[in-house]
Amino acid sequence: MKIPQHITKKNLTVSEYLYNFFATLTGITVFNIQLIKEIFIPPYEIEEIKKHMNELGVKTFPIVSLTGLLIGLVLAMQSLPVFNRFGAADYLPGAVALSVVRELGPVITALIFAGRVSSGIGAELGSMRVTEQIDAMEVSGIDPFKFLVVTRVIATTLILPLLTVYVIFIAIFGSFFAVTLSQGINFEYYKNAVTTAILFSDFIPGIAKTFVFGYIVGIVGSYKGFTTSGGTVGVGRASTTSVVIASMLILLFDTILVKISLWLWPS
Repeated sequence: MKIPQHITKKNLTVSEYLYNFFATLTGITVFNIQLIKEIFIPPYEIEEIKKHMNELGVKTFPIVSLTGLLIGLVLAMQSLPVFNRFGAADYLPGAVALSVVRELGPVITALIFAGRVSSGIGAELGSMRVTEQIDAMEVSGIDPFKFLVVTRVIATTLILPLLTVYVIFIAIFGSFFAVTLSQGINFEYYKNAVTTAILFSDFIPGIAKTFVFGYIVGIVGSYKGFTTSGGTVGVGRASTTSVVIASMLILLFDTILVKISLWLWPS
């Protein structure tokens, strides 16, 4: 598989930045085509996928727990004065929960996940590339693409929706704290307000697009790591650019998926 080589010198001009950007998109597209082919070809490395789901997902719980709690707290505290101004404070719990379920929870979780996981994959695979471990796997008869790339992409695709559901509930719990401290409402009233405002169909678009976000995190990190060159400097560059590109693609695809979700599940 031939991957386009990027300009790597410092002080790039605008045209060189554009070339780098489109060369990266081209490389990811070629990389993605090979990935799709490899996914359906046995053997299926189930144990390796489970291992990566634990390493990339379960160990992300502490940071996403704090993130989810802060999302709920801050959103409720910032929204309360606005709702009070218009005499709509009773609608605050439902509005905050709906915002978290449909948009803020999935997107912010994906960006946090990209910051931790995509950079980690890029650095790990990049180190293996520059130390010739990937070449050694090829010599020993192991398919490094299937063993290293496919397993990680599947793991990120499956684990991010689970993390998102967890973050949504933590964020709603955090907003309950903020609303209780400011308005003194009880849990029963808050629960009724939230369950009345949220329908099951509100969860579908938010959770569904996290499969796409998880796939983006895995494919970008794997691509940048698998195609690393330039020694330790290249490893650092792969780790950094993985986060930037994955975050940009998440926001870009979110814009597209929001439009699609509003068409399929109108409010």
